Amino acid sequence: MNRGAKVYWKDLFCGWVKETEQGYAFEYDQDYLNSPDAQAISVTFPLTQKRYESATFFPFFDGLIPEGWLLNVAEETWKIKYNDRFGMMLKCCKDCIGAARVEAEMEK
Repeated sequence: MNRGAKVYWKDLFCGWVKETEQGYAFEYDQDYLNSPDAQAISVTFPLTQKRYESATFFPFFDGLIPEGWLLNVAEETWKIKYNDRFGMMLKCCKDCIGAARVEAEMEK
């Protein structure tokens, strides 16, 4: 199953994060890169046309997931296993504290 999400930075659509056969990928949207308001979402994701790929879940996106009692509530409410970090991000990161948010896009 390949899952993906749109990534927003300060309410501007900026790119996609996806679960792939090899792990995970993040890439910026070309229109965002061309925008005068474009900012890197993290020092680990400098603005570039390059697609970022990793065998493990990106720490930036993992850091958006709630912790502690709120994580427990999310696990119980949506029946998501703790180690399904991508699934947890899809359910919990539509309205994050801070400048980034993630909206589920597709499931194949």
